[in-house]
Amino acid sequence: MTDLQAHVEAPGRADLVKQVREKINELGITYIYFQFVSVTGRIVGKGIPSDHWERIAERGFQLVYGSTANLYIDRHGHYIGYGPEASELVGIPDPETFCQLPWDKRLARVFCTCFRNREEVENPGQHLTSDCRGNLRIIHEEFKKKYNGMHLRAGTEPEMMWLKRGEDGKPNGGVTKPNCYHIDQFEELRPASMKVIEYARQMGFDMIQGDHEDAPGQLELNWMFDDVLRNCDRLTTYRQICAQVAREQGLIACFMTKPFMNVSASGCHHNVSLWTGGEDKVNKLGHDILPALDDVYTYLEGGENLFAPVPEIDERKPGPIGLKSIGGVIEHLGALTSIGSSTVNSYRRLWDTGFWAPIFADWGYQNRTCALRVSAPGRFEYRSVDSMVNPYLMGAALLKAFDDGISRDLDPGEPEERNIYDAMDAGKDVKKLPMSLGDALEELSNDEVIRSAMPGDMYRVYMHYKNDEWEKFNHTVTDWDQDTYMDCLP
Repeated sequence: MTDLQAHVEAPGRADLVKQVREKINELGITYIYFQFVSVTGRIVGKGIPSDHWERIAERGFQLVYGSTANLYIDRHGHYIGYGPEASELVGIPDPETFCQLPWDKRLARVFCTCFRNREEVENPGQHLTSDCRGNLRIIHEEFKKKYNGMHLRAGTEPEMMWLKRGEDGKPNGGVTKPNCYHIDQFEELRPASMKVIEYARQMGFDMIQGDHEDAPGQLELNWMFDDVLRNCDRLTTYRQICAQVAREQGLIACFMTKPFMNVSASGCHHNVSLWTGGEDKVNKLGHDILPALDDVYTYLEGGENLFAPVPEIDERKPGPIGLKSIGGVIEHLGALTSIGSSTVNSYRRLWDTGFWAPIFADWGYQNRTCALRVSAPGRFEYRSVDSMVNPYLMGAALLKAFDDGISRDLDPGEPEERNIYDAMDAGKDVKKLPMSLGDALEELSNDEVIRSAMPGDMYRVYMHYKNDEWEKFNHTVTDWDQDTYMDCLP
């Protein structure tokens, strides 16, 4: 049996396919977006009338392999990842992710898992390794199996900026002033933020808090942490929601890491912990009839948090599993940076050290000058990650780092409670993160552990895409070049 057949015939899936048909009829859905996620986190796929749900659920749809790399070409004119001679992937919908779109209730979306074509000469119907979402599921299942059900839960903090759209359609500054935590500025963004929250709740988000950050129009809205794959799906959906609200209100929803100088950039801190046990519970969020299958409204609750302190050992430090996991992340921070800070622009954030971005491979408690901090008992916050992150790649890479830390019993050292710059002035030797995309990609190429989070074609496609991005930047003449060098001689 191929991977594709096993996926289609998985226990319980036939019943979920029937439940989707019932939702289609109940909600009056006429069109469905069948979507998956590219190497950069972009949402791609096809739209298909709901009349064909059962056929697509069984047979899938076809799309060129290069869609996993956004179907972009490199600076030499070659398609990234896969050429036009490559076969077409097969996208199989995951029915548990079916959800009505609140802004046009005739439409729904469903996430898909991608496979090699059935007619391929080599490995027909095998999982498509350039499918980052499918990779995360597989890597997480392997991790659970290795560690007797231990699993990753994650919560993300997606900062982004709401920008005004000028008459030329381009950004024309932030909607608000760069005043951090000011309720007045939060109120200025109320038309956008309340619409985002409304749509998010209709798509299964248990929203918990939000604030205005310290850049123009910069907003952070948070939802309840959950199983890592479901949280990645929600972050991806959140970006779609923000883009839709921006269309409705004539704004720009900006996820670019640092669009402005001299103010903070947009991070996407990952709060993570490892657990055993727990139970999936549906949170209907006040709905009598759910506009989605139950899984969209489901959160993993309870169980044992293995990052929590063990009082008889230390009332403050994370437990042994947590410390070893931190050790794994510290060990591989250079390569992880190539995923968490994945664009040329990402490093504008790291160079602007006066604005809270962490650039040193160390950890502490409430210490925001370190790349990792214990943000609360039982979890740590991975801070070297920004708003452009592909969360599926990040989740898989963190699992590999945790695995290495646990397997090798890595010791992260003592937590740093001083400002890291004061500690360095006092003589502490601290490793710095790579400070350019090129350096980060070099770290990735030399790190077998983090590379294993990108199996098969995934590493090749990612490196092709990102090396091309770095090369395009390096050969581009900018306004800065002309301003700096035009009149420097004689």
